[in-house]
Amino acid sequence: MGRRTETAYGVSALQVGIDMGIVSGGAPAKLDIEELLATRLLVQGNSGSGKSHLLRRLLEQSAPWVQQVVIDPEGDFVTLSDKFGHVVVDGERTEAELAGIANRIRQHRVSCVLTLEGLDLEEQMRAAAAFLNGMFDADREYWYPVLVVVDEAQMFAPSVGGDVSEDARKLSLGAMTNLMCRGRKRGLAGVIATQRLAKLAKNVAAEASNFLMGRTFLDIDMARAADLLGMDRRQAEMFRDLQRGNFVALGPALSRRPLPIVIGTVETSARSSSPKLMPLPDAPQDVEDLIFTPDPEEFTRPMVRRAPPAPRPTTDILAELSRSMPAASQAPQEPRAPQPEVSPEAREERLSAVLSEILDDPQSGYRTDAVLYQEFLVRARMRRLPGPPLTLSEFRRRVAVARSGVDAETAAGEAWRTALSLSGGVSDDLQGVFLMMAKAAISGEPCPSDARIARAYGTHSARRARRLLGYFEEQGLIVIHTDFSGKRVVAFPDLQSETAPGSADAPDEGEARVAAE
Repeated sequence: MGRRTETAYGVSALQVGIDMGIVSGGAPAKLDIEELLATRLLVQGNSGSGKSHLLRRLLEQSAPWVQQVVIDPEGDFVTLSDKFGHVVVDGERTEAELAGIANRIRQHRVSCVLTLEGLDLEEQMRAAAAFLNGMFDADREYWYPVLVVVDEAQMFAPSVGGDVSEDARKLSLGAMTNLMCRGRKRGLAGVIATQRLAKLAKNVAAEASNFLMGRTFLDIDMARAADLLGMDRRQAEMFRDLQRGNFVALGPALSRRPLPIVIGTVETSARSSSPKLMPLPDAPQDVEDLIFTPDPEEFTRPMVRRAPPAPRPTTDILAELSRSMPAASQAPQEPRAPQPEVSPEAREERLSAVLSEILDDPQSGYRTDAVLYQEFLVRARMRRLPGPPLTLSEFRRRVAVARSGVDAETAAGEAWRTALSLSGGVSDDLQGVFLMMAKAAISGEPCPSDARIARAYGTHSARRARRLLGYFEEQGLIVIHTDFSGKRVVAFPDLQSETAPGSADAPDEGEARVAAE
């Protein structure tokens, strides 16, 4: 914690030196709060350099001594409220509400965190500008010292225009400029932190007299950091070698010459943290079913477009400290009418109709099963198909049977039931090809050509079709031979049947018909 000191900073009861960590040799790294309030601070460091950790150390150590306001775009500093009593202000309000809250913050000298989490960039810029302007416009009698910490300052004071409107950029940049250029007389001491100095407006960065520079890799950022610290450009390479939590300090509140420091520990932690490497779990055998098959409740849940929540009404900031507002009562929803019961036969008929709609598309043969499955689920929900949805495995099985072209009479025979049992020994993506060949053998039809087999597999490659037949033969499922004219015949020993002779090089009539259409 901070304490009153009599050190090299001068013998003055008003001076407070807080402990930011250690310098080389193990001596404590002191930051003079009184000097900081008059000279402002700029913190720079790439993602992962410890920049947010530094800000948290500064806020925790100075909390007993000075009022604090944190502009928090990611909601990382809201945990300060648990230990230090900061009021958390949700940025999802109108600009007038935010300006009013900011004004009362200054009147009652309450530390707070303005969290902008969940807002898009332009909304964050407008909310931060309204809040900063509200503090800036407070009456003179309330110009008490306030430490205003702005994380990710390059978002609110960009050096060039981006994807936001020009109006929002000018509003936010003007508020940040007021904070850093004119805020001192009003008691506002800006502490701005950025990942990229090159992306931060120069007139905002130039107003800081104290600097804490962390690890950075880009040449343009290293050059700007070296310029601000008064270092030679060749010395800028040192910023690449800084470890996490190590910074170079310079300024009247820190050190008269560049001084390496290591930031100390903190008492609170962010809600989010850097991801840690963890071993992946063993992949289950049915991983595709787990990913693509929805829960039955998800399938029956009505598709409702959710309106964004209405912003909460603004109340006095002190009232928010002392009591909680009752949740707004919601109007009871009318119960949904139960869906009429459907017989298994009718449900099966609807399933088959939906499946036929999908497979009738000429391009369906070249789409993955996962894509077709998602389309099937959407169509089934649109038709309010009752009951649980098909799993991905069941859907693939039905697609394979449908693509085989088997008729009702053949499907009722013992040979087809045997073919279905044999198809269970091949992978899901090969079942359609296997059943198509089996159906041709049971019905005594000519052996499908390479082009026809390729289309059943979802490819245009005749070579791949021949490899599939070779794979089936290696598994002992089929026997391939040719007749005296050189046409191909495929026999199924377990079905005791074989196809009629067919040309392997014959064109695919189905594909030719699709092309003609």
